[in-house]
Amino acid sequence: MQTPDQADAAAPVLSRGRLAVMAWSHFLNDGGAFFLPGILPAVMKSLHQPLVMVGPIIMAVYIGQILQPLAGILADHWGGKAFVILGLMTCIGMASLVGFSPNVWVLIMLVLLSGLGSTAFHPQALAAARSVSGRRNALGMAVFLVGGELGRGFWPLLASVIVANYGLHKLWLMAIPTLLTLPWLGRLVPSLPSRPISGGKISIRAHRRPFFILIGFSACRSFAVFGSIAFIPIMWHLRGGSLVTGASILSTLLITGIIGQLAGGGAADRWGRRHVLVASSIAMLCLMPLIPMATGIWLYLVAGLLGIATFSTFSTTLVIGQDLFPENRALGSGIALGFSNAIGAMGLFPLGFVARDLGIAAVFDLLSVSVGGMLLLSFFFRKDIHVSLH
Repeated sequence: MQTPDQADAAAPVLSRGRLAVMAWSHFLNDGGAFFLPGILPAVMKSLHQPLVMVGPIIMAVYIGQILQPLAGILADHWGGKAFVILGLMTCIGMASLVGFSPNVWVLIMLVLLSGLGSTAFHPQALAAARSVSGRRNALGMAVFLVGGELGRGFWPLLASVIVANYGLHKLWLMAIPTLLTLPWLGRLVPSLPSRPISGGKISIRAHRRPFFILIGFSACRSFAVFGSIAFIPIMWHLRGGSLVTGASILSTLLITGIIGQLAGGGAADRWGRRHVLVASSIAMLCLMPLIPMATGIWLYLVAGLLGIATFSTFSTTLVIGQDLFPENRALGSGIALGFSNAIGAMGLFPLGFVARDLGIAAVFDLLSVSVGGMLLLSFFFRKDIHVSLH
């Protein structure tokens, strides 16, 4: 049985068509899984829900990431391409039914199932994107990941346009691109060989201190970014702004994150991982309190800069997670990052109560405290604790 490195050497030619299909599928999947914040004000009004339900609804969007390591194990064990296709179908299928939700509990069930479909999609899709990249793995991963970033950025805006012009019941229109893509996925997604988990057993005990530093930093970041994504459109709605404009502010934050992803990875390689995490945390700490104070074009500017600062840390922490668990890098990074995202999502639950009782500005103050936690923990990314952290 070939190792991943042997497979790369045996397939030196990048398959542009297949890679484009994988990036497009990532665009569809991540857009379908994470468009809800862009239309959340309209959904809350339609279902007659109070502000306190914002936290539980958004938590349901992200909580499924806790199962990402399990999805990776099963995808590796069975191989093939079923996780890519069925995961995408589940994600988009459940998301397209959101507009028909008769109550908030059906809505939560649909977004939870959509998130689980996205969780199933990612591990096998990442492996498939690498397999069609030949020896140009870095380029292939970059193209695939940018597809997902664009999906998360554009789909909230697209959903808001549909809802503003045609109503929530027309959200099923967002499933059409996926339905048209499925025949191409069946033909062009590579069928991966089944393989056992690489490496030995992961020893959390041996890496306990750096593990908790990484988990703590990433969980604080997830809480801050997920909270921003949830409450920027809500804040704009409470100011009397339109649904589409609120979604466009959110899209600005997410799309500029692509710049942060690319710049942060390059800066970490050149100047060191800890320096990127410290600098990004300082920038976020300066920008986060400005969100509820900014208006007009300044709000777009602050949101864009916050997106760059926030997402500049993601590639760095992903590499740290892989290096921290050399026994099994794929599973190790899934535990470190997917698990921490879920922890951050759990913290969203009480934010609606904070917004109701203390106001939206207090929500962003609390998110700023979480960023302060990021900054504090970033100083513990030292090579005397673990070489991967620096």
